[in-house]
Amino acid sequence: MAAMLSRGCDLLWAVVPARGLRDAREPLTRYMGKGRRSSRLFVWGFAHTGALGLPQLLLPHSPRGSPRQSQVRPRRLELQQRITSAACGYGFTLLASQTRDITKVWGMGLNKDSQIGFHRSRGDRTKGYDFVLEPSPVPLPLEKPQETRVVQVSCGRAHSLLLTDNEGVFSMGNNAYGQCGRRIVDNEIYSGSQIIHQIEELDNNVVEVTCGQDHSLFRTEKGEVHSCGWGADGQTGIGHYGISCKPTKLAGDIAGVNIVQTATYGDFCLAVSKDGDLFGWGNSEYLQLSAVTEATQVNVPKHLPFKGVGKIKQAACGGTHAAILNKEGHVFVWGYGILGRGCQLSESGVPELIPPTLFGWSDSTPQVRVDRIRCGLNHFAAITNRGELFVWGKNLRGCLGIGSLEDQYFPWRVAVAGDVVDVACGVDHMVALTRSFI
Repeated sequence: MAAMLSRGCDLLWAVVPARGLRDAREPLTRYMGKGRRSSRLFVWGFAHTGALGLPQLLLPHSPRGSPRQSQVRPRRLELQQRITSAACGYGFTLLASQTRDITKVWGMGLNKDSQIGFHRSRGDRTKGYDFVLEPSPVPLPLEKPQETRVVQVSCGRAHSLLLTDNEGVFSMGNNAYGQCGRRIVDNEIYSGSQIIHQIEELDNNVVEVTCGQDHSLFRTEKGEVHSCGWGADGQTGIGHYGISCKPTKLAGDIAGVNIVQTATYGDFCLAVSKDGDLFGWGNSEYLQLSAVTEATQVNVPKHLPFKGVGKIKQAACGGTHAAILNKEGHVFVWGYGILGRGCQLSESGVPELIPPTLFGWSDSTPQVRVDRIRCGLNHFAAITNRGELFVWGKNLRGCLGIGSLEDQYFPWRVAVAGDVVDVACGVDHMVALTRSFI
């Protein structure tokens, strides 16, 4: 007898997959076309800042239309270039393409600290826009603009990082705590700033950049991690709780360890090693590091010897919660908030498994597994090997894209017109990179 499923806390989640999935007995269908599957971009969530890049939501063409605060379902964002990296900050978005064209990065949304670059006002050519309502090119000070590619972008509260393939790392936006990796200037005015800083101390061996709220992480090809910025909760991981404006190599339990991935968004950080081990540092007020310490601020990386989780493949951090994905495709969550196992579980100091059935696994579809996980400030996202996107957590201003403003206590599939390749999660909006079905 099949159980009725809902978004609420009375869900019988251990028996059958969440509503919105294909029936396990139905055949999995994919349409084969002769042409190349096209890349597409979808956005949803809070629209008021312009972070969705859809000015028509705020400036409707129809006289009867009214501005929309939120887009609660995925909506396609038209852009000529193929976007390969996206990042969501606190009310703004960066998009990047690995093109050799001069224009490689676009920004949209809140820009009061020039976190998406300088965008000149049409009315006063000496001033910049505080809000950019549609994707606008970000000019970069590259030595070889037609040879260099931007491989990744990352966004924090009011600063951004851009990683290139052969010219190193660039930063822009608020540098009040040294998070841009340059000298702090007293009383610096960030609004209308045209500073895009190349972090020369890092050379060209950085392979991953990750923005926290007001700090930055840089992972090198050797598996070392450097950081800079605000360290009041230990989130810089360099052994003190002060401010650092120069990227400094982390030690602690990751000294000599080959790190293959870093994660942060608020004031808490995780790192995954090549051997599948997990390390953490920063804020632990919400049990993030309670398995190894009673301290609520940890300023050096600590090994997290969680039992029963297997070898870790990927980690994701939110503001008060975290998730890990193991090499078998299983997702575990811990911390505080809506963790994805119903309203009966709102906090945990150790990782709790989310039943694979909630992501579409069953006896008749044993090949289904989660391939990628992401976190926003208060919500989670998971992408399966079938290109399906699942979300859960606080649905702030419609950021889950499930067609309503209700919070989601269990993984719920988002209806996106394409196979999802990756997603970027922010505070109250999301961006999905997809491939068309045909």
